[in-house]
Amino acid sequence: MQKWKVTFVDDHGESVDEVFECEECPNHEHAAKLIKERFLPVAAKLDLNDLEGRTPDAAVKSLKTQNGIEIISITPV
Repeated sequence: MQKWKVTFVDDHGESVDEVFECEECPNHEHAAKLIKERFLPVAAKLDLNDLEGRTPDAAVKSLKTQNGIEIISITPV
């Protein structure tokens, strides 16, 4: 499994680097789900308020609007 460094700005405005293992480079939507699973496990299991399937990048949008977290980059480690 390849390791990927996901850099994001957290809800305090600080830059955070986290390493995740995935077969392929995760897109922002997949990275948003990985961040939610690691840092917000309860929120990761909740419904996206009818956004999923109707709104492109639903996990990215909910992560930013509900949790103040914005993904900056995804790079291989």
